[in-house]
Amino acid sequence: MNIEAKKLSFIQEFLRIDNENIINALESLLHRSKSEVFEESLKPKTVEQLNDEIDEAIEDEKNGRTITAEELKRKVQEWH
Repeated sequence: MNIEAKKLSFIQEFLRIDNENIINALESLLHRSKSEVFEESLKPKTVEQLNDEIDEAIEDEKNGRTITAEELKRKVQEWH
């Protein structure tokens, strides 16, 4: 089962719940889990990871996959 099917199945099951304690427990678990995932993403990168990102940025620049700050500002203005 892929993630989209799992989400739909979970939503269907959740909508059948008529016990507020269960809903509160699921809500608490969701918030706790999201917080843990976020905190995990804050872990410092290794020197190797940083060097890989630098190498990728250099390759992007060499291959014209960048834009100037002015171009970025113009694009952001178009969003409004």
